[in-house]
Amino acid sequence: MQRPEPVLSIKEIVSVSFVSDLLKNVVETAFSRIRVKGEIAGCKKHSSGHIYLDLKERVGGRDFILNGIVWKWTKLSIVPENGMEVVVTGKITTYSARSSYNITIEEIEVEGEGLLLKQIEERRKKLAAEGLFDEDRKQRIPFLPKRIGVVTSETGSVIRDILHRLSDRFPVEVIVWPCAVQGDGAEKFITAGIDGLNALPEDQRPDVLIVARGGGSLQDLMPFNEESVVRAVARSKIPVISAVGHETDTTLIDYVSDLRAPTPTGAAEKAVPVRTDLIESIDLKRKVLWRNLVNILKVKKLGFDAKVGKIRTPMALVEDQIRRVDDTSNRLVEKMQYRLEKSDQNLNHFGQLLESYSFKKVLKRGFAIAKNKDGVVSSAAKAKAQTPTSLIFHDGEVNL
Repeated sequence: MQRPEPVLSIKEIVSVSFVSDLLKNVVETAFSRIRVKGEIAGCKKHSSGHIYLDLKERVGGRDFILNGIVWKWTKLSIVPENGMEVVVTGKITTYSARSSYNITIEEIEVEGEGLLLKQIEERRKKLAAEGLFDEDRKQRIPFLPKRIGVVTSETGSVIRDILHRLSDRFPVEVIVWPCAVQGDGAEKFITAGIDGLNALPEDQRPDVLIVARGGGSLQDLMPFNEESVVRAVARSKIPVISAVGHETDTTLIDYVSDLRAPTPTGAAEKAVPVRTDLIESIDLKRKVLWRNLVNILKVKKLGFDAKVGKIRTPMALVEDQIRRVDDTSNRLVEKMQYRLEKSDQNLNHFGQLLESYSFKKVLKRGFAIAKNKDGVVSSAAKAKAQTPTSLIFHDGEVNL
């Protein structure tokens, strides 16, 4: 390869901006459009709407990083996420303010595991559009199931952890449907397990179903993203708890299941309550119920005693009537006395009034009554006709 001729002579003195512009021109001319493969890291969306990320490759124990930027007006077919293996198409450019270079990304294609993520996302959208993930179709997990079905591998720690946790919390009957949970064809065995437990006679069918496996890579968990498994969970008459991978792992059956548990152990915890807690709760409620019953009886007794206290004996009733008669007679006597006193007062008053009009009161003032044999001489004509024979004064009568 022939060495290119130097652009500048060592004798020339140039400015920093000139060098920056020169480098920018050289780089952008040499890499007008390029496709780069790498793993996305440090992906973040700026408040401006632009996306900044790094394309990373590890070679010989060293990390090689190419900074990338996606302008907010760029239309991408997928949303970039950390950990995705991708092939990006864009232009290499420089950022003179920091003497750095980066790729302006115009297109992103998934590569390797990224392709799986794209397939899963497309499948998720398809199944969601059918309504398989709708909340209103989810079933309620029974509070205290008598029988639990588990679809998982019969070997490994998952089934042991589930059985151990169920035994600790509330021992119930467990039906294990052993099946492969990873590798080619595993989705067929998982689907068969879900359908098989649903096909059991009603008196043998589990009340709740746990579909579980431990953690693993995206490739390991792919059977639980298969459409056949998702549809099997959707048509299950038995409520399903999904418990696949670790808490940060999400598979498509997590969307369709009636309840998602972060781990297989967590699924056992969600399936049954703690027996000792139930016993304590029942005992507490029994005590509260008894206390309330005692209080109700006390209140009822007080009311009964109050009503009993109002019941009167026959003698008490007679005594009440006697008191009423006595009270009435007393009031009558008082009224009679009052009226007698009032009559006496009136009599005295009228006697005094009568006395004030008596002729004796007039005679005391110096008058006298003339009298003859026919009676009182009441006029001068009678006195001329018949001479009075006596005079009556206030203190006696004098004959003439």
